[in-house]
Amino acid sequence: MIEDDLLKKWLNNELTAAEKEAFSKQDDYAINQNIIDNAKQFKASHFSKVQDFESFKTAYNNRKTKSTLQWIRPLLKIASALVVGLAVYFSFFNSNRVEAYALATEQTTITLPDLSKVTLNADSKLSYNADSWGTKCLLNLQGEAYFKVAKGQTFTVSTKSGKVTVVGTEFNVKQRDNYFEVICYEGIVKVASGTIIRQLLAGDTYRIINKKFTADKTLDIQPQWTRNRSRFKSVPFAEVINELERQYNVKVTLKNMDATRVFSGTFMHNNLEEALSALTQPMNLAFVISSPNQVLIHGKTN
Repeated sequence: MIEDDLLKKWLNNELTAAEKEAFSKQDDYAINQNIIDNAKQFKASHFSKVQDFESFKTAYNNRKTKSTLQWIRPLLKIASALVVGLAVYFSFFNSNRVEAYALATEQTTITLPDLSKVTLNADSKLSYNADSWGTKCLLNLQGEAYFKVAKGQTFTVSTKSGKVTVVGTEFNVKQRDNYFEVICYEGIVKVASGTIIRQLLAGDTYRIINKKFTADKTLDIQPQWTRNRSRFKSVPFAEVINELERQYNVKVTLKNMDATRVFSGTFMHNNLEEALSALTQPMNLAFVISSPNQVLIHGKTN
């Protein structure tokens, strides 16, 4: 009622200086002033001030309701978005999607629902849906992984470069940017990348680098990277350096050299200087380690 009295006196321009100061500090003052500005179009009798005030109160209450709705509506939109977001959140997590990671310099091994084992190389990610594993055994791979498939089990490994379908076998899949390689170590592997479809037996390799396909053989019985060393055969030097960066978590800058030159050889994962020597000496290059994670490889000057 005190607020009503002040409002009535303010409407009739009867507030004292102290009352006016108190009234201007009320939360509704801006709304009241806006209503008065808009109400100037109304023509009321000068002899019915009380009735005018009651009409004003009605307009005032209606205006407050509309004002409240104006700030409630955005909140309702936000709440609606949150509900949708939560629905997606719970739908995603209730799907029981499993993800495994290996960070730079690391390797990690996981066991699949069918007891097959997968070892991830550095900077790699594997994911699958555990709920649908019994009916749709599909793995999504980013990076490189070595698979030892349980006897009699079958699944498909999907990458952005191609798909690999297997039955009770051992194989390695590497998918890095413009590099896609599959090596079969045991059993049979079917690989498809675009129109290039091959069935690999133990020792067969399938490789696509910069859209160029090559097939080869290997005498290895498992990937060398699982033994903490990386081996290459006729691979562009830039790809070799990319692998070095993943295994040592360093940034390598190449200067005054042709990064498309092919390299064949091996580097170990336990000593950066020795690894750099193994890569640069056969290529007649030099290197400088400027900080723990910064390396420069350059052509030698005469």
